[in-house]
Amino acid sequence: MLTFAEFAAFLYMTDSPPNSDAEFVQLLTAMQMPLAMYVRSLLPGDPAAADVTQQANARIWEKRGEFELGTNFRAWAFSIARHEVLNYRKQQARDRRLSFSEELEQLMTVELSRRNDDWNQRLEALEQCLQRLRPQQRQLLMARYTNRGSLTEHAKRLGRSADGLRVTLHRLRNKLLECIERKLKQGEIA
Repeated sequence: MLTFAEFAAFLYMTDSPPNSDAEFVQLLTAMQMPLAMYVRSLLPGDPAAADVTQQANARIWEKRGEFELGTNFRAWAFSIARHEVLNYRKQQARDRRLSFSEELEQLMTVELSRRNDDWNQRLEALEQCLQRLRPQQRQLLMARYTNRGSLTEHAKRLGRSADGLRVTLHRLRNKLLECIERKLKQGEIA
């Protein structure tokens, strides 16, 4: 980051007319302490106040062509600084929504790893329970859930009614669910 002395030196190296830039630099230099105090009052205790002040200085310099000499420089500079403070607060609000405390992150990590284990156990139980079904029941489930299309289309391909197929699939899903829950409860997962 630039120091104020480097910033002031930069100001004099521009192509703007020397008289107006010199006057503007004098106004800006005289306003440094009040500007910093103003930003600190809007961001009490926030260590970023100095950075926001520097950003406000940069924005003031960028907008120097909009300032009319002889008008209230303080009010103009403070309005720009206030805008920078609002931008900073918006950014902080966005960042807070996405950040979690370290304790919460650890808790989430433990819980997600536990759930992954649970999903892996459930998948193993499902595979074992599928093997217990008769081959035509397994084929019916696999055909229904691996092929695209509606239940009615699937029933037509099999030469069955849609309602009858719906009831059969419902019974097979319940049978699988009961088997999975029993295996998980009894710890029968290989």
